[in-house]
Amino acid sequence: MVPASGGRVAGPVYRPILTSRRGELEALGHLDSAAAPLVAPVLDVSPADTGLPELLGRLPAGLVPAVDVRALPDGPDGELARWGVPVLPVIGLTCGEGRLVAHGAACRAYGRGAVVRLQVGRDRAGPDATTTAVERVWRWTGLVPEQCDLLVDAGDVCCPADLRLAEPRVRRLVDWARRNAWRRVTVAAGGMPPSLSRLRTDEPVRVDRWDWLFWRRLADLGVGYGDYGVVPAPPGDVEPGDRLPTVRYTAEDGWWIYRWSRRGGRGDERFADLCRTLVTAPHWPAAGAGFSWGDHELLRRARRVTGAGSPANWTAWSTSHHLAHVVAALTGPVDGHRRGPPAGVEDRDGFTRPHRGGEHWRAR
Repeated sequence: MVPASGGRVAGPVYRPILTSRRGELEALGHLDSAAAPLVAPVLDVSPADTGLPELLGRLPAGLVPAVDVRALPDGPDGELARWGVPVLPVIGLTCGEGRLVAHGAACRAYGRGAVVRLQVGRDRAGPDATTTAVERVWRWTGLVPEQCDLLVDAGDVCCPADLRLAEPRVRRLVDWARRNAWRRVTVAAGGMPPSLSRLRTDEPVRVDRWDWLFWRRLADLGVGYGDYGVVPAPPGDVEPGDRLPTVRYTAEDGWWIYRWSRRGGRGDERFADLCRTLVTAPHWPAAGAGFSWGDHELLRRARRVTGAGSPANWTAWSTSHHLAHVVAALTGPVDGHRRGPPAGVEDRDGFTRPHRGGEHWRAR
C-alpha cells in the first residue's frame, strides 16, 4: 500500500477477517483514534453472535466494519439495514436474490458500498462465469463496481505448499478483477497453523507468518493486505478443551507462540510467568506498553497487577497487538520490532532483556 502525497495514507490499509466473538471485538474496540480509520475489518457472524448491532455501536469513530451474515438464515437478523449502525454488507457470489436485495437496501441506508468476497477454495469458476456471477450481484443489489471493494480470500496459506498452490490462483483472480473498476482490491489469507498442540510448551516458539509472506510475493499486483488476525482460517480454530494460557504474539515475519503448562502454581501465576518471559524478549516492542492496549494488558499481568484473564482475554490482547503491528508495518517502520534494544539493557518498562531465543519452528 503506497501512501498518498504528503506521506498520508489514503483510506484503510488493512482488512482483517475476524470472528464476532468477544476477544476480537474487544481488540477492535481499543484501537486508538489514529489507527481506527486505517482498519476495515470483515466480521464473520454466526447464529451464536447475539447482540452484535449494539456491540458494533461501541466501536471507535472512523472504524466501519464489513459484516458477513451468510451463516445466518434468511430473515430480519440478516438484514443489515435493520441494525441501525453503519456497516458494509459482505456479498458472496452464491447469495440468493432476497439477500442481495437486502444488501442493496443496507448500502442505500448507510451509503458505504459493499465488499464482494471471492473465496479462492470455493469460487473456482472460470473468468467468464465469475463475471456473470458478479453482474448478477450488481443487478440485484443495484450497485456498480465503483461502489464495491473486492476481497480475494485465499483461506489457509500456512506452509510453502499452500503458498505455491494459492499464488497462481490469486494472480488469475486479480488479473480478472482488472476488467472492472473496483474501489479497491484486497488479498487476504490465514497463516496461523490450524493446531498448536504439537508445539512445545513453556518456551516461546516461532511460527512463520505465511499470510504476510504470501502478500509480499504479490507486491507487484498492488493489492491491499488482509489476514485472519491471530487465529486460523476456517475450519481451523482453537482446540476444544485446550485452555493452556496462550499468547500469539506478532513479530515482523512470524508469530511467537507462548503456551504455558508449568505446574506447581495457580493459573494467575502461570500467566504472570508467561508475560514476564514475553516482556523481556527481544521481540517485545521498544514502545512497550504504549504500543497497543494489548501490550499494556500483558505488561500489567507480568507485574502481577491483576489476574490472568480468560481465553477470550488472551485472544483480545494478542489481536490488539497484532492489529497495531500490521498497521505500523503497512504505514511505516514497526517501532521496536525490526531491531530491539541490546540484550542485558533495561528498557523503559523496567525489565532487563536477557539473551533469549526459543525454538524456531516452521510449518512443513
